[in-house]
Amino acid sequence: MAKKRVVQNGTVVTLGDDLQIIPDGAVLIEGNLIEKVGPRSEIPVDGAAVVDAHGGIIMPGFINAHMHLYSTMACGISLKDAAPSNFVEVLERLWWRLDKALTMEDVRYSALTPLVRSLRSGTTTLIDHHASPSAVIGSLDTIADAASEAGVRTCLCYELSDRDGPEIAQQGIEENASFIKKCAEKKDPMVSAMFGLHASMTISEDTLAKAVESVAGMDTGFHIHTSESRFDPEDSLAKYGKRVVNRLSDAGALGPKTICVHCVHLDEQEMELLRDTGTNVVHNPQSNMNNAVGRADIFRMLDMGIWVGLGTDGMAATMMDDMRAVNLLHKHGTGDPRVGFCEAARLLIENNRKIAGRFFDKPLGVLAPGHLADVIVVDYDPITPFVPDNFLGHLLFGIPTAPVRTTIVDGRVRMLDGEILGVDVKEVAAKSRELASSMWNRF
Repeated sequence: MAKKRVVQNGTVVTLGDDLQIIPDGAVLIEGNLIEKVGPRSEIPVDGAAVVDAHGGIIMPGFINAHMHLYSTMACGISLKDAAPSNFVEVLERLWWRLDKALTMEDVRYSALTPLVRSLRSGTTTLIDHHASPSAVIGSLDTIADAASEAGVRTCLCYELSDRDGPEIAQQGIEENASFIKKCAEKKDPMVSAMFGLHASMTISEDTLAKAVESVAGMDTGFHIHTSESRFDPEDSLAKYGKRVVNRLSDAGALGPKTICVHCVHLDEQEMELLRDTGTNVVHNPQSNMNNAVGRADIFRMLDMGIWVGLGTDGMAATMMDDMRAVNLLHKHGTGDPRVGFCEAARLLIENNRKIAGRFFDKPLGVLAPGHLADVIVVDYDPITPFVPDNFLGHLLFGIPTAPVRTTIVDGRVRMLDGEILGVDVKEVAAKSRELASSMWNRF
């Protein structure tokens, strides 16, 4: 019989379309699914393991819709006199040098650290976009193994690009296609797959066609950086006479299981194509500010009915930081203090769960019967009334200031009262420092 678990002694926030806040509530978990949610007095504990919320907030785990686990070892790296002055130089002088220097062991340890940080910040599911041109084949299995060890739900892909030559590009096609097939066969609720593409400006027509052909008939989509900076549409217009989204559409790469990341420099017709094909968009405000690439018009896209989600782009593992950044960036950028508030919450707690729901068989992101049991406890004790009508105010300005106490993923406790379970965090940090030193020398 599946193990039962009850999370109680806290205020339950269900999220979802029927948001409920249940003081002294509880969540009953059976196996990897939520069985019942309600007042503690109505949730039976007989035969169940009890997780004490210590008066905190019991809510669904967060979802990161665009992450780069491989970027971890960039922290503290020196570019010396090669400081980039534009986005292409950021790619050339930092990221394309770093990803090429990664070994398979680096791939594993650069994944483990942010996976643990995700658990600490209440992120239970992430959609990753990986690159390691010197260690392509088997890299997605390596990340999947690390995610399994940490206990984070993942959707993985490899970043196909022509920038490292035809042999590496072919390996990228094979790694994506084989991992997609493997996930389809295993049907593991903890891991799924997409086909990764870097960006239009580093993918030739031939390579793009091969990528689309390699997954013909598979129930999958593409994960691609789209018009992140002005260089991407300029490149596409110069080479192909069309803008980036038009090019992807003509290639057959758009659809409900495709994620177009960033989408900072789109025109109206490109947005219409994204809407008409049901393609997902992921906004990464902190990364966009850090790279000085501009501000995506998420308001127009949301108004058009495009599912715009939220990611960190490898900048961090904490989704609440990027949620707050949505609010601040767009208020500042538009000069209008009325905007950004509701949109910030909508991206994180509504659209991310809708997008992630396209890649996993069971629903997630809501505390409700039949949903995946991804539950967090936040040490938040509201000092003002805490009700459904003002929950977004607490989510934006209160909850992010409180630590996550406990994280449960797929019904298994992965962090309890601040202690990570199943991963030797100190060993991971020590090994990562050792590997990073060697990788920096190769870099």
